[in-house]
Amino acid sequence: MIFYLIILSLFINLLLIFLINRKKIKKIIYRSKIQSVNLEKLDSIFINNQIDTNLFGPKQEVIVKNFCIASGNNIVGMTSDYEAWIISSLSKISNKIFEFGTCSGKTTYLMALNSPKNAKITTLTLGPQNLSDLKKNKLDNKISFRNIINESIYEKFLFSGTEYENKINVIFENSINFNENNHINTFDLIFIDGGHTYSIVKNDSEKSFKMLNANGVILWHDFVPAKESAKNIVKYINSISKEKKIFHIKNTSLCYYRNN
Repeated sequence: MIFYLIILSLFINLLLIFLINRKKIKKIIYRSKIQSVNLEKLDSIFINNQIDTNLFGPKQEVIVKNFCIASGNNIVGMTSDYEAWIISSLSKISNKIFEFGTCSGKTTYLMALNSPKNAKITTLTLGPQNLSDLKKNKLDNKISFRNIINESIYEKFLFSGTEYENKINVIFENSINFNENNHINTFDLIFIDGGHTYSIVKNDSEKSFKMLNANGVILWHDFVPAKESAKNIVKYINSISKEKKIFHIKNTSLCYYRNN
């Protein structure tokens, strides 16, 4: 009897240790294979100017237009302020931009606000009318599949009705069916933030590599090892890291590939 009580006590203690430290344990199990780098490795525009002996400040290229979403506005899946600033800064030096996953249109709007006057932005999204075309693959994460449905509720976006809307072309289509062959070697900047299931991340990434121009940049959002809804993103990016030089930007959930 005492033996079984000891075993039960050990089991309970181990369970408590796991529950208390589960985030740390998951980070060890799902450790990223991607090297984390400082932001300035992505582009020289992020290298600060020296103003004084102990003072460094941003270059003009990274002074951007921005906005905040008021608290209480129930919008899911947004980039952080730091990530939004990175994307906005890259948009300033990009004339042709492609986005997988419009959602509310926050990132699309920031791209339009900050890109050159004659820039063109193409953003691909599922609308409510497209959900019947959505098929779950056996490799797809269930939470990620559910999130696609929850985020595909918009027919108008944050940029709708603004003066910047004419820079944006919204395509309501399942990215699996999107024909990338009409856009080979075209885009300066591609942002991948659509469906987070394995099949869709793989599809969007493979098409992006073909659509990227000679000096272009691909950004992936939500690269968060140990996060359940992001595990297919981490799995795919880790799997192609042997073939492609992909880096994680420190203090963000962004990964990037630069075509040079």
